[in-house]
Amino acid sequence: MNRVFVCSCFGVTEEQVKGHAEAGACTPRQIASACKAGTDCGGCVRRIQALLGRGSCPRRQLADQGEPVLAEFPEAA
Repeated sequence: MNRVFVCSCFGVTEEQVKGHAEAGACTPRQIASACKAGTDCGGCVRRIQALLGRGSCPRRQLADQGEPVLAEFPEAA
């Protein structure tokens, strides 16, 4: 399997970011909360934004209200 790393600092792959997005992460900050990607050098934040896209997020309203929107995530492989 060919792994494409998004965050070299924490070894987070594109597949992992997409998985967190499918579980409800809508923003780079929510991705960071789930797996630390983007919290060290910050070089991957634009790539994370691109992976998240500009589409609507079904949980954005909850996030705007300060409600928890992410499910529990297994530890990174």
